[in-house]
Amino acid sequence: MLLKRTHTCGELTKEHVGQAVALNGWVDAWRDFGGLVFIDIRDRYGVTQVVFEPEAGAELQAQARELRNEYVVGIRGTVAARLPGKENPKLKTGAVEVRAVELVVYNASPTPPFEINGPEPNEELRLKYRFLDLRRPELQRVFILRHEIGQLMRKVMTDMNFLEVETPVLGRSTPEGARDFLVPSRVHPSHYYALPQSPQLYKQLLMVSGFDRYFQIARCFRDEDLRATRQPEFTQLDVEMSFVEDYDVMTMMETLVAAMAKQFGGEELKLPLYRIEYHDAMERFGNDRPDLRYALELKDVADIAEETEFRVFQQAKEAGYRIRGICAPGGGQAYSRKDLDGLTEFAGSFGAKGLVWLKVEAETFAGPTAKFFKPEVQAKLRERFDAKAGDLILIVADTQAVTSQSLTNLRSRLAAELKLYDPKTFHYSWVIHFPLLAWDAEEGRYAAEHHPFTMPMVEDLHLLDTDPAKVRAQAYDLVINGEEAGGGTIRVHDPVIQSKIFALLGLSPEEAEEKFGFLLSALRNGAPPHGGIALGYDRLVMLYAGLTNIRDCIAFPKTAKGTDLMTGAPGTVAPRQLKELHIRPALD
Repeated sequence: MLLKRTHTCGELTKEHVGQAVALNGWVDAWRDFGGLVFIDIRDRYGVTQVVFEPEAGAELQAQARELRNEYVVGIRGTVAARLPGKENPKLKTGAVEVRAVELVVYNASPTPPFEINGPEPNEELRLKYRFLDLRRPELQRVFILRHEIGQLMRKVMTDMNFLEVETPVLGRSTPEGARDFLVPSRVHPSHYYALPQSPQLYKQLLMVSGFDRYFQIARCFRDEDLRATRQPEFTQLDVEMSFVEDYDVMTMMETLVAAMAKQFGGEELKLPLYRIEYHDAMERFGNDRPDLRYALELKDVADIAEETEFRVFQQAKEAGYRIRGICAPGGGQAYSRKDLDGLTEFAGSFGAKGLVWLKVEAETFAGPTAKFFKPEVQAKLRERFDAKAGDLILIVADTQAVTSQSLTNLRSRLAAELKLYDPKTFHYSWVIHFPLLAWDAEEGRYAAEHHPFTMPMVEDLHLLDTDPAKVRAQAYDLVINGEEAGGGTIRVHDPVIQSKIFALLGLSPEEAEEKFGFLLSALRNGAPPHGGIALGYDRLVMLYAGLTNIRDCIAFPKTAKGTDLMTGAPGTVAPRQLKELHIRPALD
C-alpha cells in the first residue's frame, strides 16, 4: 500500500504542529531507546525525525525496530514539537518530529557499501554504486544547482530573442579536431553516422536558413583522452547569431554571464569584462586561460641575464631560449630548502631542466646561485619583479613552450599554497584574437586552432597567401578562474575564404567538396555574416559548485578510462547484432 505523501521531509516546521501528515523517503538513521524508537527519514528536500511511541502499539514499534539504513518507507503520523533542549538547529525541520501511527516498508535494503552521510568513499566505489552515491545530500545540491543554471540559461537566452532549436545527434563524420564516436548504419552497409562533437555545422546552416538567433543546451561527444575536466560525453550551451562581429557576441553573452554571477556567485559584474589578447596572455601568464584572481606575472629577464656570470643563462641565450621568471610575495619566508627542492622537481615535470630560485632579503639575494648575480644585477631583478624583502624569485631558462608550461603551473601552485586569492571569488575575462592555424609537424600541414570554419581577422586576410602562421582569428574564449568556460568564433561566410582555409588544412578541392559540400553549397546561397559561442555547461556547474572534478557535476559519468563502472559500458554485443550491422568481430 502506498501512503501518498502530504509533505516532503524538508518541509515541516512548528507551523505544522498538530497536523496529520504522510511522508515518504529513505531511512537515514535509526535509534532504539527501548521505550521509544526514532528514525530519521530522508528525501531530496531534507530530513525529518519520526518517533514510534509505546502508545502507537507494540506491533508498530516491533515493525520500526526491523528498519535499517536505506530502507524505503512511508510514514503516517502527527506533527509534534520536540521536547525543550532536543531541537536540532542545523535542520529546517529540527524543531518538530512526527509521532508515527502507521509504517509501510516499500523496500528493504542490504547494508550499503558506504554510508550515505558518512565520509566520502573512494571514487571507484562511488561510481560503481552511483545510484547510492547520488543520494548524498551534497551531490543532490550540485544537481539542484545544475538545474537552476539551465533554467537561467533558457530564460536569459529567450529574453534576448534567441530560439531553442534541436540539431541532429546522428550526423556525418567531419574533421573537427577530436576523434568521432561512430555509429554503424544497419540499412547502409559500411556507412557510419558520427555523434556530434558539437552542433557547429548545423547551427551555421540555421543562420543561412534565416533563424538569426539560435541556442541549444546540446549533448556533445568526443572520443579523446580524458582528464578531470573532460568526459567523452558532455553538455554545452550552444549559441549562434547572424549579422554580428566578435564584440557583439561577447557583449551579448556577458548579459548571461552577469546573470549567472549575480545568482550563483553573489556579485554584480562590471561590464564589459576584461579582455586580453592571446599573445599578451601567453607572454604575461604562460597560458591562454590565465587565472586573474592574482597577479604573479611572468617577466622576461633575458636582457638582465646577459649581465650575469651564470653559465646556464649564457648557454640559454646562445641556444635562443627564453629566460623568464615569477616573483612570489612572501615565498622567501614560506618555503624551506626542502620545499624549494620540491618546486624544482615540480617544474621539471613540465620539462624544465632546472629552476633558479633567489630569496629576496633586505640588502641582497640568498640561494645557491646568488653569488653569480652582482649587486647591480640583483638591483635590476628586484626592480623588474617589484620584489620586496621576503619574496621569492623563480627563473626558468628553456624554450618558449617549456618556460610557459613550467612557470604557469608554478604560478598556480604558488598562488594556492601562499593563499594569494580567496578561492570563493570569481574572475571573468575574455582571451581574444587567437592564432587561426598551428603547424602540425607530424602531419606536415596546418591544423585549425579552434575549428576549420573560423574567420580570420580582416586585416590579416592577405597573410593567408604569404604567411598563414601569423593570421589571427576572430576567436574569443571566456575564462573563469583559470578555466576555459566557453569558446567561440566569427565564422567564415565567404565560400572563397572557406575553400582557401580548407586548402591550407591539406584538403584538396575534391576532398573539401566530398566532406563539406553541403556547407560550401550553403555559403554560396546567401550566407549572412555570423558567429557564436559554446559555454561548457558541466564546467560552469563545477565552478559554481566549488568542485574540482567534472565527474561530480554529471549524473552518470565515465571514469578517466571512459568506462561506466555501474552499467559496465562499453560492453560486448551479441554476434547477431554485429551481423545485422555488417561488422566482423575483431580477431584476438
